[in-house]
Amino acid sequence: MKFIAEIEVMPKKEILDPQGKAVKLGLANLGINEVVDVRIGRHITLTIEAVNESEAKAQTAKACEKLLANLIMESFQFKISAA
Repeated sequence: MKFIAEIEVMPKKEILDPQGKAVKLGLANLGINEVVDVRIGRHITLTIEAVNESEAKAQTAKACEKLLANLIMESFQFKISAA
């Protein structure tokens, strides 16, 4: 069975986000001063072949922990749905 994993990887709140700061400054330069904070992350979509949703979740978590996220500086969350 195929599953779709929608993964969000974001810098941890205690880690500075230089990309977010640059975007916030750029918005201010455009006159958009109402934005209080910007955090930049990544959205990753995986199509996974698995026996069931539980196995798809385990495979997704392993991919995130081993490759897709730097757990020292980033956190991740994901949703699994049937393809």
